[in-house]
Amino acid sequence: MAVEEVAIVGVGATPYYFRGESAPQTITELAGKAILAACDDAGISVTQIDGFAYYSEASAGYGDKMDTATFMETLGIPEVTFTAALTSGGGGSAGSIGLARAAIVAGDATYVVTVMALQQLKQRLGTVFGAAPLSPQNSFLMSSGLVGPGHLMSVLTRRHMHLYGTRREAFAEIAISSRKNAANRPQAQKRDPMTLDDYFSARMIADPLCLYDFCLETDGAVAVITTSLDRARDLKQKPVKVLAVAHGGRREWGRAFAWYGMPDPDFASSGHAPVAQRLYRRAGVGPGDIDVALIYDHFTPMVLMQLEDYGFCAKGEGGPFVESGAIRYEGGSIPVNTHGGQLSEAYIIGMTHVKEAVEQIRGAAINQVAGAEVALATGGPASIPVSGLILGQDR
Repeated sequence: MAVEEVAIVGVGATPYYFRGESAPQTITELAGKAILAACDDAGISVTQIDGFAYYSEASAGYGDKMDTATFMETLGIPEVTFTAALTSGGGGSAGSIGLARAAIVAGDATYVVTVMALQQLKQRLGTVFGAAPLSPQNSFLMSSGLVGPGHLMSVLTRRHMHLYGTRREAFAEIAISSRKNAANRPQAQKRDPMTLDDYFSARMIADPLCLYDFCLETDGAVAVITTSLDRARDLKQKPVKVLAVAHGGRREWGRAFAWYGMPDPDFASSGHAPVAQRLYRRAGVGPGDIDVALIYDHFTPMVLMQLEDYGFCAKGEGGPFVESGAIRYEGGSIPVNTHGGQLSEAYIIGMTHVKEAVEQIRGAAINQVAGAEVALATGGPASIPVSGLILGQDR
């Protein structure tokens, strides 16, 4: 079975809550509600699900776990024939659809669900490294005061600024563009307008990253259902074809921002360049064929570095490219994060990007890109694997 014979047929989500406000719901309840919503969107019964494709080692955030057996008992799923997870963290969000695709292509499952749930009651993701048990790796980080992902990303960001002259105005443009895209979305957590003055007046958290360079702290869940294209054509929604998926990365990126062993130019990058090359080759498209890009945006500078790695601009030119307005929904050459992304809509570790990519190809997005036929969604930057996903229309 060819790659293009697999399609996404259902997407579903819970409401998005600010950190800790999803209680007294449990992780299982949040994930279960998203799965049921995705089934309703696809027009199938939850009892038809027979596969689970997770990422982040089936972690729900970085403190809780999701368990297939528990979902089966809770949702009444009679039998599962496939259950697996990609390693590492949010870098696998796009790649998890490839895991689902592999199960379908191999005949190991018929309807595979990918789900991510997040509930920050026990542990804020913003200080996750500082809360981890002592190890040879994080003992270096902690003693350097690098207790959260934002601290780590600030070092890579400063290196990009040093090498290429990148300005904070570029990061501001990413934050402002995302906020503008979220303004008309009822489910978005941040919809108030943001100006350049607002950005530069915000408190500094990890120089050069200020408050608005950081993603939101969200509770909630998103689920996606994948099946064969033949089955998809008989279901409720217009099939969204999986044109290509790629995940992995090179040793130079390794543990990413939790390592600092990368040589230039890998240090000042998102680690996505080799994944992007494989992804485009498999899909038979290039950057110029992408109509809308859903770029993993846990921190603004990593959007800029991914735009370089995916070939939307040359290496080191991400700053001027972004500052030119190229990523704007209205008037840009490549609309980016039309849903507001993790900076303004919600942070569910990459799954909101997959959901928006599906809706764009269906032609049903709130900020619909006219004539969108090919969408890119990315996962990471994070420790390997990072990943990319290209979706297209069924013709």
